[in-house]
Amino acid sequence: KNGDILNKFDEKIELLKLNQQKKHLNWNSKIRKSKELAKELGNISDTHYYGTQWFKLNKQVTEYEKALKEEQDETLKELIKEELQSSLESLQNNESELISSMIDKDPADERDAILEVRAGAGGDEASLFAQDMLNMYEKYCGEKGWNFRLLSSSASGVNGIKEASASIKGEGAFGRLRHETGVHRVQRVPTTETMGRTHTSTMTVAVLPVAQEADVQIHERDLRIDVYRSSGAGGQHVNTTESAVRITHIPTGTVVAIQDERSQLMNKDKAMQVLRSRLFEVERRRLMDERNSQRSSQIGSGERNERIRTYNFSQGRVTDHRSSVSVHDITGMMEGLHLDEFIDSMITQELKQAIENLQKQK
Repeated sequence: KNGDILNKFDEKIELLKLNQQKKHLNWNSKIRKSKELAKELGNISDTHYYGTQWFKLNKQVTEYEKALKEEQDETLKELIKEELQSSLESLQNNESELISSMIDKDPADERDAILEVRAGAGGDEASLFAQDMLNMYEKYCGEKGWNFRLLSSSASGVNGIKEASASIKGEGAFGRLRHETGVHRVQRVPTTETMGRTHTSTMTVAVLPVAQEADVQIHERDLRIDVYRSSGAGGQHVNTTESAVRITHIPTGTVVAIQDERSQLMNKDKAMQVLRSRLFEVERRRLMDERNSQRSSQIGSGERNERIRTYNFSQGRVTDHRSSVSVHDITGMMEGLHLDEFIDSMITQELKQAIENLQKQK
């Protein structure tokens, strides 16, 4: 086992050094790449530190084990046993940190995010739940000190939303919110229900890492841009000005429509931001799947259709079906107060799986 860890440690250091050499060859975006370089250098530093500590602690354990066999004095043997136990515990903790530092981190986790919510099955109640969830994420971002800005929304006739997207700026926003991707189910009595019956509805969440222009190359010839008059709330202006923009990426069939701003140019800029992030996410997931066949794709597989959480209002309970974590304070949940409990449990689960995969490598 020690030999396997040593080999993985050496391989990781060499791989990280090679990655740095490659990064030095291309500085098209110096600021962005310098941040990535600093983070990866930090990974090297962590791996080197824990690797060095591992060698020291392993040597200590070996020396204490040898001394324990050779010592005849019972009092001294008890002292050696205590030191040996302490060193073994330190070695085990350090080994976990060392393995964690050798696990490849997703560089997109540090990026800002684009949140997309859509009403699912359940008619008007689904659109109301989608609005409630959008409000929950906005409050959560406020608690985290992140900037939440609505990009687009399509209202329903009952003060709900058919779909909406928002830009979220904050350190590590995507890395945390990506665990919210999937189908969210609500069980509650709608305000329009006269018989007091509980209805079940759904909404979906998709979270994309914000992409920069340097991340995705989009050719003008691959775009079809349509402008049209906005509809919905906004007064007379939205109905008399062709400010709404719909952009279709012809090669992939991806369509983004934005109509919230009064300016056609601003709507186009927002639409391009969302389009760029969607295309970047598709490519990011494809590359991740190539590196790790056990991780399913967020886009193009079944992850979006997976029911990840149920919000049961009559019982005041929220349950995550992936981690089996439950919170019995649905009011606080919808205020954004308990979301970290679910996200932290998924991050822990993901880390444990990554460590198991690393340990299984030959």
